[in-house]
Amino acid sequence: MSTESSLTFSRRNFLRTSSLASGGLLIGFNLFTACKDNVKPPVDLSKLNYNDFNAFIKIAKNGAVTIFSPNPEIGQGVKTSMPMIIAEELDVAWDNVYVQQGVLDTENYTRQVAGGSQSIRLGWEALRQTGATARQMLVNAAAAKWGVDAAECAVNEGVITNAKGETLGYGDIVSEAATLPIPENVTLKQPKDFKIIGSDQKNVDIDKIITGKPLFGLDYKAEGMVYATVLRPPAFGQVLESYDATDAKAIPGVLDVIKIGEKAISLLNKEKINWSVKMTETEKVVVIADSTWTAMKGKKAIKAVWKDATPLESTASHNEILTGLLDGNDFSTLRKDGDVAKAFAEADKVLERTYESPFLPHNCMEPMNFYANVTDDKIHLVGPVQTPEAAAETVAELLGRNVADIHLEMTRMGGGFGRRLYGDFVYEAAEISDAIGKPVKMVSSREDDMTTGVYRPAIKYRIKAAVKDGQVTGYQLKEAAINGNMYGLIPNFFPAGAIENYQVDVASYNSNITTGAWRAPYTNFLAYAEQSFFDELAEVMEVDKIKLRLDLLEKVKGTTDERIQYDPERMQNCIKTAVEKSGWGARPEGVYQGFVAYYCHNTHVAEVADVEIENGMPVVKKVTCVVDCGIVINPLGALNQIEGGVIDGIGHSMFGDYKFENGTPIANNYDAYRLIRMKEAPMVETHLIQNELSPTGLGEPTLPPAGGAVANALKAATGKRIYKQPFMQDPEFWSVTNKEILG
Repeated sequence: MSTESSLTFSRRNFLRTSSLASGGLLIGFNLFTACKDNVKPPVDLSKLNYNDFNAFIKIAKNGAVTIFSPNPEIGQGVKTSMPMIIAEELDVAWDNVYVQQGVLDTENYTRQVAGGSQSIRLGWEALRQTGATARQMLVNAAAAKWGVDAAECAVNEGVITNAKGETLGYGDIVSEAATLPIPENVTLKQPKDFKIIGSDQKNVDIDKIITGKPLFGLDYKAEGMVYATVLRPPAFGQVLESYDATDAKAIPGVLDVIKIGEKAISLLNKEKINWSVKMTETEKVVVIADSTWTAMKGKKAIKAVWKDATPLESTASHNEILTGLLDGNDFSTLRKDGDVAKAFAEADKVLERTYESPFLPHNCMEPMNFYANVTDDKIHLVGPVQTPEAAAETVAELLGRNVADIHLEMTRMGGGFGRRLYGDFVYEAAEISDAIGKPVKMVSSREDDMTTGVYRPAIKYRIKAAVKDGQVTGYQLKEAAINGNMYGLIPNFFPAGAIENYQVDVASYNSNITTGAWRAPYTNFLAYAEQSFFDELAEVMEVDKIKLRLDLLEKVKGTTDERIQYDPERMQNCIKTAVEKSGWGARPEGVYQGFVAYYCHNTHVAEVADVEIENGMPVVKKVTCVVDCGIVINPLGALNQIEGGVIDGIGHSMFGDYKFENGTPIANNYDAYRLIRMKEAPMVETHLIQNELSPTGLGEPTLPPAGGAVANALKAATGKRIYKQPFMQDPEFWSVTNKEILG
């Protein structure tokens, strides 16, 4: 093994090292770690000299490893969990791993997207192969050096041992290994042998986050950089007519005022544009300044004249249009099984309900921003974006350049929730830098972000079920949405396959308000609608709510329908576990429960919400959440995602509301937009189903069921059922003055 500085110090050596150091922070660190066996030294892994091994891995002479995390980090934890997968198969100690964010390089990293809770699911096999291949090449190099068969060698945490007991560290033979042929077939570890996967690991950025070190797009700075902010139309449907920048240019620090948009408009008018392009078709005014503060001050001094290019929309007009779509007959059918019309004609009972949801903004804590430096040689882009490859391709198209000219670096994101799938802020930064010939940081204000952004569209669902001889014989869901329909797979979620006569119809209205994905797109509201409906259906059928769901799932077992996306047995297991862990049906007096079981983003979830009445109002006290996402890479990170999803889902279903008047959102900052508060967040008790199935994602699946669980619990607590989000828009509706009315 290498004789160079080892990362494993004895306690005596460590304490001696500590005594030579000074400074309170180091002492605090030392006091904590010195109490443990095999304490770790204060070695900065990021400062070591590494040798390139492959696109994902660098190995230093002392055996320390740098692993590049390929996908954008949006708070979902992939910067920690994806390298854990590589480190597991590479077989190195996690404490010896330094993680670095990879740049845009889809030739090596393939899929570099933060969206759909797909990073772990789609990266799982490739990341394992990457680590295992590197391990095998290192073993082959050691075997060649010893003149033995590689099969005789064993590996443990970066140390290779032969049959004679001789050892070599990875750092000793990394140079030789990197030149060897890449083996075509490598052996992956068995789950029972995992040492890193399945262990709690803290976020690799947590120390930088809590000490305020540069990590996010807003932190990025470059020499010669100027700042820019964009004045956009105050209403969707308006375009720029004229502007006067005299007052803005008189402000000290304002460097210039320009107009952009011509290139973007040209891009929008092309027949085929990237799906991530979400831009308003108008010119915009840009203030260039020596600071963000000055740029925004200059923007307020611009006197701009806007004119209506299309009629300005409102929430009232949206409601009227969507209801008209549901009442009409102009639908596209996404799935049709059996004869729904016949089932309803022959039914003993028919239940029909309509559910409504509003627009929602994304509310990222870090407003949109991006750095761009467009030169004749290259285009340097840096910032927070969920779709870096699409952003680079669009910038190349926008500026008439080759994608090869673009070097894009990803920063950590202060929230995304789908907003940063759309690179309008990247295109603006690039267009500004191209126009002024300087490196520039484009920064939007909170008000810009909330009033000129991309939103979850308002949707209405009308669900209808037929019951005959105590069985659900027909089911029809109609959707009326703005700017699009449900994803193609969602019609194949539960209850598809469980009901013989089943149909999903969709209709949409084209709005000039920009809409797009919002955390757990479409299912974030659909889950509440469907699961509320199933509770009410059980009441109409006078059957147990849990049994109704289990019986329907039973009918899907053994199905040969390849379109069905969920696993009925895994869902049943989640339901039964949730019933057991939540104390379903056996809670103390005064605790009212709501149940939901839902599948989305390839993960099965069951949730039970406990609601109590405090001062005459229902309060969500606890949510029991059962999740089957296959193998859990980082349980600590998984809990963060699960709890965050549940609380986010409860908050937006109870309080999230976003209305438009004259093409403009009424709320433009947090003082006017109600989010869940810390004191309102319930306790979330999580249970992970243990199995050895390939992992799926967790960024989104626990959010959609939360609204349904709370709605069903509210019904149990108050006797009132609600068909419209947000639930708390009329607190008087929920006030409980007489216990006898409780259901």
